[in-house]
Amino acid sequence: MSKECSFDVVSEFDGQEMLNAVDQTRREIDSRFDLKDSKSTIEMDKAFKELVITTTDDTRVRNILDILEGKMAKRNLNTRILDPQPIEASLGGNVRQKILLKQGIDKDLAKKIVSTIKGSKVKVQPSIQGEQVRVSGKDKDTLQEIIQLLRNEADAWGTPLQFTNYR
Repeated sequence: MSKECSFDVVSEFDGQEMLNAVDQTRREIDSRFDLKDSKSTIEMDKAFKELVITTTDDTRVRNILDILEGKMAKRNLNTRILDPQPIEASLGGNVRQKILLKQGIDKDLAKKIVSTIKGSKVKVQPSIQGEQVRVSGKDKDTLQEIIQLLRNEADAWGTPLQFTNYR
C-alpha cells in the first residue's frame, strides 16, 4: 500500500511582519511633510484583525493606505488581505477608516476550492477542515498539479492562498 501524500490550503499572513509594516507606516506619517502636523494615526488591534486609520480628510486616508500597501509589499505581505470599510466621520472633525485583515478561508471559498479541485478530474481528495482545505492523493505529482491549478484561480477569488504541510 502506498503512502498517502497531502497538503493544506490556507489563507494567513505573518502578524509580526504586518506589525512591522504598520510601525514603518507610522514613522513615515511622522516624517512626511503633507502628513506631519495632521495628527494622523494608524493603529492595529492585538489580535491582528483590523487596522484603524484616523486623520483629517479622505485624501490623507488614501495617502496613508498607499504608504501601508508599499510597506506591506516590501515585507512580502499580500495587499489583498486588506478589506477597507467605508470612511466615516469621527470626533473633532476627523475621519476614520477601519480596514479588516482577512485571515482564514471562509466556507464559501472553501466550497469553491473543493469544486474546482473536483472539476479538474485529478484523482485527489479535498476536504474542508475549519478554515483550511486539506488535499490528499497517492503521489506528489498530482498534488503539484492541484497547487498550480489553485494558484491560477486564486486571483479570481481575490484571496491570497498559501500551501502548507506538504508531505
